[in-house]
Amino acid sequence: MSIVNSFQNVFRIPELKSRIIFTLGLLAVYRIGAHIPTPGIRSEALSELLTTKGGALMGFFDMFSGGALSRATIFALGIMPYISASIILQLLTVVIPTLGRLAKEGESGRKKITQYTRYGTVVISIVQSIGIAIGIEAMTGLDNQPIVANPGWAFRLMTMITMTSGTAFLMWLGEQITERGIGNGISLIIFAGIIARFPAAVINSINLVRAGELHILLMLTVIVVMVVVIAIIVYVERGQRKIPVQYAKRVVGRKVYGGQSTHLPLKVNTAGVIPPIFASSIIMFPATIAGFIAIPWVQSLARQLTPGTIAYTIIYVSMIFFFCYFYTSITFNPVDIADNLKKYGGFVPGVRPGQKTSDYIYRVLTRITFGGAVYLAAVCILPDILRGYFNMPFYFGGTSILIIVGVALDTISQMESHLVTRSYDGFLKKGRVRGRRS
Repeated sequence: MSIVNSFQNVFRIPELKSRIIFTLGLLAVYRIGAHIPTPGIRSEALSELLTTKGGALMGFFDMFSGGALSRATIFALGIMPYISASIILQLLTVVIPTLGRLAKEGESGRKKITQYTRYGTVVISIVQSIGIAIGIEAMTGLDNQPIVANPGWAFRLMTMITMTSGTAFLMWLGEQITERGIGNGISLIIFAGIIARFPAAVINSINLVRAGELHILLMLTVIVVMVVVIAIIVYVERGQRKIPVQYAKRVVGRKVYGGQSTHLPLKVNTAGVIPPIFASSIIMFPATIAGFIAIPWVQSLARQLTPGTIAYTIIYVSMIFFFCYFYTSITFNPVDIADNLKKYGGFVPGVRPGQKTSDYIYRVLTRITFGGAVYLAAVCILPDILRGYFNMPFYFGGTSILIIVGVALDTISQMESHLVTRSYDGFLKKGRVRGRRS
């Protein structure tokens, strides 16, 4: 009853209520746009063709767009070009000193980098949309009729403008949700796209069980596995390595300050769902372009980047490890932490302040980041195992569950912050729900 009462309290706070309604309204706009077809394309014929012959790669790509890619709607590119642009800008901040200094300038620098990210999003969307238009022109439906009635540069330009505008609009929706709604807008758009496909996947699985094509014991086993995976994700996402910190006593006049003990919490998975999303978007870009180019060696390369292949798994896991360490390094600086502890009279018991403390924190962070990377990689390759060895009829597994649980924890954590700030109880009697940014 406590959780029920907490959700009831959510709608007793006018500001929080308006934020939730605003967020749901913009997500509804996104889902409506995901069903508006791009002009000049036989969307139903394309969807039937890609559903039949698209395979795991198309299922993987379509998961992030909420089914919009297979129907070639105005939101076919989804929000992934924005994520790709964000990756490029974050990598460049490490390589280019000017961007690195800009990232450290506070709010003004952040706004400038956001502006560059928007420009990059448009450029990537233009490239991807033209590639998709050229690829669709060469397709014929299952009825042997062309997917595009009037191919040519007029169609390509129309598709480029439509899909690029759709991605730019989604980028704006995400920013509005983050600013005026609840939760992270970009993450919630991906979350909504994945959730939207879940009912159809469940209905499809039930129909296969009734038809005898999918054994009911296998279906029950997969459900149990998914419940266990969700429990593991929640457990690890809330997991922390607490480094003890002691503050020295300071005498100022007749008063004594400090002397208390506390801890420095280091999350097991500091990067959250960023590594698998970044890794997916990087693999999706060349694979999407290669899949639409009718050249044998390019088509062979596209097949090698299909989920479930050895090459794809190795690249995907390697990228997850890379982005786990990379994202952790740019969001958590042990040197700054050690300097702040020394400045305010704090120290780790048994470790000298300054450089030794920095080295100790870095060593601990490196070890737990490795564990977090192993956990992320294991969860994200789960759908490949389900499809490859158990012939599951839908692409819903590790990456999608990780995003759903991570975004849900983030959003609930923000809602709970509003409740606690206004003297309401949180969602849990003991402790609080910790999101990825807690």
